[in-house]
Amino acid sequence: MAVEMSLPLPAKRARQVSRAEIGDRVFVIGGKVLLLVLLGVAVLLPLLAIFWRGFSAEAGQGGGWLAARELVTSANFHWLLGNSLKVSLSVAAIVVPLAYLFAYALQRTLIPGKGIWRGLSLLPLMAPSMLPGIALVYLFGNQGLLRGLFADNIYGFWGIVLGEVIYTFPHALMILLSALSLADARLFDAASSMGASPAKAFRSITWPATRQAVFAAFCLVFTLTITDFGVPVVVGGDYQVLALEAYKAVVGQQQFGRGALIGMVLLVPALLSFGVDAWLRRRHGDSMSGRAQVFKPTPSRLRDGCYLVIVLLICAALLLVFGMAVYSSLVKFWPYNLSLSLNHYQFDETAGGGWLAYRNSLTMALCTALIGSVVIFTGAYLMEKTSGQRGLNLALRMLSFVPMAVPGLVLGLGYVFFFNLNGNPLHVFYGSMALLVVCTIAHYLTTAQMTATTALRQLDAEFEAAALSLKAPLYRHYLRVTVPICLPALLDIVRYLFVSAMTTVSAAIFLYSPDTILAAVAVLNMDDAGNVGGAAAMSTLILFTSIGVSLLLAGASRGLLRRSQAWRQTAPGH
Repeated sequence: MAVEMSLPLPAKRARQVSRAEIGDRVFVIGGKVLLLVLLGVAVLLPLLAIFWRGFSAEAGQGGGWLAARELVTSANFHWLLGNSLKVSLSVAAIVVPLAYLFAYALQRTLIPGKGIWRGLSLLPLMAPSMLPGIALVYLFGNQGLLRGLFADNIYGFWGIVLGEVIYTFPHALMILLSALSLADARLFDAASSMGASPAKAFRSITWPATRQAVFAAFCLVFTLTITDFGVPVVVGGDYQVLALEAYKAVVGQQQFGRGALIGMVLLVPALLSFGVDAWLRRRHGDSMSGRAQVFKPTPSRLRDGCYLVIVLLICAALLLVFGMAVYSSLVKFWPYNLSLSLNHYQFDETAGGGWLAYRNSLTMALCTALIGSVVIFTGAYLMEKTSGQRGLNLALRMLSFVPMAVPGLVLGLGYVFFFNLNGNPLHVFYGSMALLVVCTIAHYLTTAQMTATTALRQLDAEFEAAALSLKAPLYRHYLRVTVPICLPALLDIVRYLFVSAMTTVSAAIFLYSPDTILAAVAVLNMDDAGNVGGAAAMSTLILFTSIGVSLLLAGASRGLLRRSQAWRQTAPGH
């Protein structure tokens, strides 16, 4: 301290500058290297483990190319593949047009109550995929309320299709809402001045601008359906699909090699969809210029009335399904005693995980939301707002986009094969809460990072330049300036990760232990045990927990967004 006090002022400043530079290098380079290691362990190595397990000819492994050939040429595989393709194509063909009409009603018409309809349409995101299947059992099952509407019963092809339609609808809707929100009013004004009818304006302007999003929605729905086993396990009956076969091979029969081979098959449509969608995005380019004018729909009683009827019918169907799930969780003994009771919520008296599973899900969701948002947002900042390390940035971007093309079922299988590998020092994490958190963050990483990247790109690059000119450490600028400004987007990431962690089952089904069982897994276990009322109760609990946290964080995000906009106006220089 005495030596530093005796130094002249320029020397002190030089020493402070050197310390700031060292701190920035540790923050930037060290942070990127650490993120690369985390992505390698959480994403890359588990995927490589699937291919190793599937093609390894060692005893107890996949059996090599011979076993793969026997699998794909077997009649049973062809039957499973045909069933999966038939269901997935049917679901996509139903969901995408309905989601397009719903999104068009919200973005391009003047129907009343748009906020209410949008909120109702997102209900399936707040519950595990088994909930629609459970509700369909109570509606159209052998003892269902509306069982007369089906000639046979709900178990089979149509049960899976209806359940998957409900489950995937909001996923397609969000893509189409984003696409239809981008519209240049000048194009529609020009078309109107030239005498073009609304139908012709749609064909020449709206459809060309949104058809890439339609394809993206179709691919997403197809991939979500072909890789989901939650709905088929509840209402599939004798109609088997590939995802359910992979689940049964690993969990029920301990045939890890067969599970790995089916996992690789399920990876193919996701990779193809992702690749074609990325190619179309490059060809399509930006749909709006910086001089575009915001499109505002004009009143039309006939158009608005027709679209309001469509929206009401879709929302009524969703309310019927989710309302039935909630009601069935309160019925004492369906269908003989319809008096209301909370008996099904006494989870400690039933098999499946009990209240421990719910507490575990809350713990995992909180850890995933808090840890994941910090890691993902910081990683996005390092990639977007720092210069240098081009090769490192490229590797980080590629690994960050891999989870978007990897279904949760396949990622979960990869975690089983990698972390359960003999001789792997990371095997100690297998079955732990920490591994469930890491897997969930990796599963939903891409969407969260895209949200963070969008928010960061809206910030002026002069913020970082000003910090460097003032010799302020970059990490201090990140904590004091960037994070407060982007806090609304950060809360959106927290909300997304929390809800996703509460409802996830596809990857976590392979990784839990008796001490770390999750609520969504408990739903599956209770349904398998015949306790459908308990499964409905746990699903309802997950649903209302997700809704409550989402509303709380959404309100906080909107309040912070208003404050952030006011801050930018009062402090334009920093």
